[in-house]
Amino acid sequence: MILSLIGFVVLLALAFVGVPLGFSLILVGVVGFAIARADMVGQALIWWGDGGLEVNARAFNAAFSMAGQQMFDVSTNYGMTVIPLFVLMGAFIHRSQLSQDLYEAANAFLGHRRGGMAMGTVAACAGFAAVCGSSIATAATISKVAMPSMRRFGYRDSLSTGSIAAGGTLGILIPPSVPMVLYGILAETDIADLFMAGILPGLLLTVMFFFAIGMTTMIDPTAGPSAERVPMAERFRLVLKVWGIVVIFVVIIGGIYMGIFTATEAAGVGVIFAALFAMFRKRLTWRSLWESLVETGITTGMIFIVAIGALIFSNFVNIAGFTRAMTDVLAFYDLSPFQVVLCIVLAYLAMGCVFDSIAMLTLTVPVVAAILKPMGVDMVWFGIVAVIAIELGLITPPVGINVFVVKAATTGISVWTIFRGVMPFVGAMLVLLGLVLAFPSIATLVPSLMGR
Repeated sequence: MILSLIGFVVLLALAFVGVPLGFSLILVGVVGFAIARADMVGQALIWWGDGGLEVNARAFNAAFSMAGQQMFDVSTNYGMTVIPLFVLMGAFIHRSQLSQDLYEAANAFLGHRRGGMAMGTVAACAGFAAVCGSSIATAATISKVAMPSMRRFGYRDSLSTGSIAAGGTLGILIPPSVPMVLYGILAETDIADLFMAGILPGLLLTVMFFFAIGMTTMIDPTAGPSAERVPMAERFRLVLKVWGIVVIFVVIIGGIYMGIFTATEAAGVGVIFAALFAMFRKRLTWRSLWESLVETGITTGMIFIVAIGALIFSNFVNIAGFTRAMTDVLAFYDLSPFQVVLCIVLAYLAMGCVFDSIAMLTLTVPVVAAILKPMGVDMVWFGIVAVIAIELGLITPPVGINVFVVKAATTGISVWTIFRGVMPFVGAMLVLLGLVLAFPSIATLVPSLMGR
């Protein structure tokens, strides 16, 4: 147990000095596993002998063997192929330059209301997230098209940037979602069920964001003035320009729901449709294809290294007795499964102030799953709870990566202005988190309709 805690402290120290998370996890995991392996047989890992410094070769060989096995398992895991496919699909959609049309279509229906352009921004984020799967990409892309319009109509910077940063968080809740895929693999939970479970909470969160904007503009009408009303004929013309979003989303989610194909097969189909859509819009050139492939390779490599590191680190804390010790503590205090989940959620909310979403998932899910599964906790439901809690970390200080993405995409706006702007949305997300905790059917309803 003590060795595990030391490992966590060393991991945090390496992360804070700038060592990439994946490599930090691998380093701490391998060394920690070797120390624990040597301690199991009553030996030291390193000692001074007659010939100087000597190393316990058997312990290190066991650690390297474990690490090599984890690398092999992850790289040959068929389920992991869904990650590069969804990343590539998002890259094609991004290069289709769909964001401007999506934003205009959303504003055509909502912009004439008070705060309507901010609502249109959230709606555009939701639509883009439905085929992108990345919060960062959603926030960065929508920033470029939404901020000029809202500034032109006199929207307060805090509301404008807050709606973009918060709207971007929908990228990991509305399927398809790369973090959900990663959670499914690490927790050994059906990815299709996770996708289905994220639909209703994602729609509810979008509506709650609308409500947060409405409350903000009701308190201060000057924060989000009304724009011009768009004629009905023009609205439908703009909607027709974003038909690709609807087709891709329906094909992926509808195909999974009807059992036509698995989540992995859906990712392949999504890539084909996204590529065809980009070609139809004459945006898929040889250069953009190459850029999309390179971007996918870099992103996938990063995710794979972090996933491998998380599994190696998980093996270390397990052999060091952390999971067993935590189980004993929970048994001693006689906590119910729901109370345990609440404790984990509070830990996620605290960790969200320091780590990004991928880091939190990879660092905690293997350990958390080992604790919750024997207690009979529904891991699909918990997956949605975890994703919502992790989403909060994307917009809360001091890290709030979505906030810094929006800051980088805009000019003349301080980080604290954006943090102030996201506070109403933080409240909305906390309400949704409470609702999903209190009423698990919000997350489990759609998967249950699939007969799973």
